Formats: sequence, C-alpha cells, structure tokens
Amino acid sequence: MRVTFYQRLAQGGAVSIERLFADIRRSLPDNIQATVAVSRFASKGFFPRIYNMIEAAFRQGDINHITGDVHYLALLLRKRKTLLTIHDLVLVHRLKGWRRSLLVFLWYWLPIKRVAMVSVISESTKKDLLEHIKVDPKKVRVVYDCVSDDFKPFFNEFNVVKPVILQIGTGLNKNLERVALALSEISCHLRIIGELNIEQKLALERSGVEYSAVCNISDEELLKEYCLCDLVVFVSTFEGFGLPIIEAQAVGRPVVTSTLWSMPEVAGNAACLVDPFKIEDIKKGLLRVMSDKNYRNSLVANGYINVQRFRPKQIADQYNQLYEEIYASK
Repeated sequence: MRVTFYQRLAQGGAVSIERLFADIRRSLPDNIQATVAVSRFASKGFFPRIYNMIEAAFRQGDINHITGDVHYLALLLRKRKTLLTIHDLVLVHRLKGWRRSLLVFLWYWLPIKRVAMVSVISESTKKDLLEHIKVDPKKVRVVYDCVSDDFKPFFNEFNVVKPVILQIGTGLNKNLERVALALSEISCHLRIIGELNIEQKLALERSGVEYSAVCNISDEELLKEYCLCDLVVFVSTFEGFGLPIIEAQAVGRPVVTSTLWSMPEVAGNAACLVDPFKIEDIKKGLLRVMSDKNYRNSLVANGYINVQRFRPKQIADQYNQLYEEIYASK
C-alpha cells in the first residue's frame, strides 16, 4: 500500500508535526510504502495555496494522509482515499465574527467534507471539533501523538535547593507570565524553550525569577534540556494534545500541568494538575512537587507506565488500521 504523507512547509523552527510523523513512518509495517510530499510554499496567500493544491493532486498514493496545517489540500485530492489529521481548533477560539466563520468554513468544514476520515490527537480535540463543526462523529477517530523512542529514562538527582524548572513554549497559550509570577518567591532556575517577547521579558524581570531562554534548537538539544532539568512545568491554557507532558515522563521528570482540555487525558495519573488561571494554584503545585519526595517519585514511576501508550509502534499501528479501513472501502 502506498501512503502519501502531505506536510506543510515548516517555518520558524516549528517542526513538531514533522518530527511526530517521521517517528510514525519509521514504525509502520513493511507493507506500507511511505512517501513524503512537502508543500512547495508556506500556507500564506491565495496563489501559493492554489499551487500547493495542484501539486498535491499529482502526488497521490493509494492513501493520502494530510498530516496537519495544510487542510485545504483535501479540496483536490480523491475524497475516498484521504485521511485528514486535525491537531487543534485554537484559531476558532481566538477569532471572532466573519473571520471566524470564514476560517471554520474553509479550514475545517470544507476539507472535512472532502475526506474519507478525520483523525484527531485527543478526545478533547474530538469534543471541541464536534462542538464547532457539523460532522458525522463516526467519521472522526482519535489517534494520539507519539513520543520518540529517543526519549528514555535518564537519572538526575533532584536539586531540592535550586531546581531547574523547564518551560516548553512561549506562545500565548503557554501561560509564561503566570508561571513567572508563581515562581517569584521560589528558589529555582527557570529554563525556557522558545523566543521571548518584550512583555514576557518584562514579566520575568518583575517577578525576580532567575531564568535563561533558548530557541530554534535541534531534537538532540531538546532532549538534553529534558535530561538536565529537575521538573517540567506545562500549565497551558489551551492544548490539542500536550507533547511535552509525555516527553518529560519518558525521560523521568515530574510534570506540573493544567486541569484543562487534553492535558489531564494525556498526563493520566502521572502529573500534578493545577488551574492554569490561578497563580497560587500553580505555585502550590510546584512547591508540592519540589518538597514532597514520595509524591515526586510516584509521579515519575507512574509517568514511565503512562508513556507506553504513546510510543511510535502503538500509534503507527493505529494509523495503519485507519489506512486499511479506508483502502478496503474504496
């Protein structure tokens, strides 16, 4: 079976989707002949998107898998052979008025109409999709993201005096300003992965927390950041999945994350859950992990168990089942 994986032209160091599906392809059974079709142009403007669509039409396989962020490619692909993966509906929540309506129609409703099946990366994302887009629930399947097998246990004695707290991401939903305020009176070093804007730098300076930041790092460098930290804070206000949760668990780091959206679903019983909108609750969760050794160790032990659900082989098998189902129904 020939499966064409359609991918966006990644820009600005945003390669999480590409990294994810590279791991999945490596774990697919031998009967799958995988081809990667990367869009020639970034998804900006009318004519670049039209070119991407036409080019995609000439690169089809037995199964076409649109892996994310290029939903519109579905418009010129064979409907009965195409699977669309949707990662989140974040823009639906951010936009209002006619812009929101246009986005829903062009980015979600129309592409969904033009595919045989839709996969989403969490039950939370499925619920969100069904609430905002009119679609047959039977057409929507949940297949989680996977964590690379490169992420494996790495022992690091927890620094109870001045732990290194790793924050992944600096986008609006990553809640960095509240994290900074929660850490304002805690002895620690906040290590941030992502580019800081002026407002975030000012918030960090006002909080008095010691911090450092790095951006545009390689996969190997990211893994090293997990290995060198003592705990991971990921208290987002919105996530379609929350990959840093399971990346941290795979390495053996305790996680403080949110009670909202997909994060409890992904974390299982292996993370400290807090209200991301309450600074005191974030602080309370961080202090509990830092001060309670037995609790911290239980999170790490449960994390090793939880992460097995998300290994590439398990996720690749689930995608292969969808490919077989679509292929058989042609």
